[in-house]
Order: sequence, then structure tokens, then C-alpha cells
Amino acid sequence: MEAKLIGLGVETFKIALYLSLPMLLAGMIAGLAISIFQAVTQINESTLSFVPKILITIVVAIFTMPWMMNMMIEFTTRLFDMIPSFLF
Repeated sequence: MEAKLIGLGVETFKIALYLSLPMLLAGMIAGLAISIFQAVTQINESTLSFVPKILITIVVAIFTMPWMMNMMIEFTTRLFDMIPSFLF
């Protein structure tokens, strides 16, 4: 039973990583591009780096929402199917 719980914990962390990865990568790439732009133009404005990263992250979240929902529904279904095996 401990092995099932450990496997469930590992799977939970993997799902969390898979779901957050697209938004984190988009924010990182946008931040890198904005930092290069700021270094080239010597513009040091904090809102110039913050607002585009937030907007790009929101856009990526909206476009990946169906995929994220499918992953969460599949995981939740598997979790509910596993409940009886944890009772005894």
C-alpha cells in the first residue's frame, strides 16, 4: 500500500510539472527576449518586463486550457478509481 501512495505522489508531482511547464517556458522565453531588448536599447523600465510576461503567460494558459483540463480529468478519474484499493 505504501508503494501505491508513493506512486500516487510521484504521479501528482509529474502532473503538476506537466501542467505548469508551458506557462513557465513561455514566461521564461518572453523574459529572455525582453531582457535582450532592454540590454540593446538600454531601457530600464520594470513594467516593460512585467506586463508582457504576464500577458504571454495568460495567452498560453488560455490556449493550453483544454489540454490541461483533459489531463486533470484523466488524473482525477484514475484517482477516484484507486480509492477502493486504499481502503483495505
